[in-house]
Amino acid sequence: MTPGSVPARLRDGLVAAAYGAAWRGVRWLPERTAYALGDRVADRVTRRGGRGVRRLRDNLARAVPGAGPDELRRLTGEAVRSYLRYWVDAFRLPDWDTARVVGPVRTVGDGPVREALASGRGVVGALAHLGNWDHAGAWSRERLAPVTTVAERLRPESVFLRFLAFRESLGIEILAHPAGGAPADGPGVTAVLEQRLWDGVFVPLLADRDLSGRGVVVDLLGEPARVAGGPAVLAGRTGALLLAIGITYERTAASASGWGTVITFHPPVDVPDGSPAAVQAASQRLADDLSTSIRASPADWHMLQAVFVADVGREPAPW
Repeated sequence: MTPGSVPARLRDGLVAAAYGAAWRGVRWLPERTAYALGDRVADRVTRRGGRGVRRLRDNLARAVPGAGPDELRRLTGEAVRSYLRYWVDAFRLPDWDTARVVGPVRTVGDGPVREALASGRGVVGALAHLGNWDHAGAWSRERLAPVTTVAERLRPESVFLRFLAFRESLGIEILAHPAGGAPADGPGVTAVLEQRLWDGVFVPLLADRDLSGRGVVVDLLGEPARVAGGPAVLAGRTGALLLAIGITYERTAASASGWGTVITFHPPVDVPDGSPAAVQAASQRLADDLSTSIRASPADWHMLQAVFVADVGREPAPW
């Protein structure tokens, strides 16, 4: 037994137990009660001002330049509430019927995507950690097209497997991000994604944070950030339609929670081939469009990790 292995196992066990309890408990609460509980937990997390909350605040400062400390604190609290709303959604989504899935969703600019899919052409969507992408995936299954995507591995493994099963229950095909720090677009994953795109499938990928260590540096919200180049690479290799997609929350009477989802399809981005220059230019276009969606609804950007080049290796400022 290696030193420290028991505490690690204990920590993983506690995390798995907490997720399991939340998954069971939140899904059985009345809807309004569940979301009100999420708000209370979010407010407590915000007051504690942990590392993730402080990193979130530093990221949001780029989305709202010139915001003072009080405004940033308020916005951070709203963002943590939005993030907890995502989790309550996730715990309850397996029990939603079709009406609950599609009723609170509003789409903007989906014409080019529908035309491409109808013609048999695959579509690559570049997403930010905005709103609830799982809800958007479930909506796509019902109203747009089958979805194939890549999921980041979580610790402990039991939690990752639970989320894998959850997303597959929504009709989403999940390819696991390679373990051990391997590139997100390792040979196996890339081959499957390319085949799905040749088959005319919809492939949305979270792109506002690089997991491979080989991402593309672009201007995001006015500052250098390293993002995933995979969406542009895949589109260049397969000829799939490429565009950015913003997913945000909005107030609505269409659900008991009082919240609905807006899916904004930005204009298609041209990527003539998979060359580095084409990937760089397309990735910058995607970053520009994602910046527009983030600025329009900054509280829905759930980015609790370092994404900007200036923040890598640097602790977030004190709360």
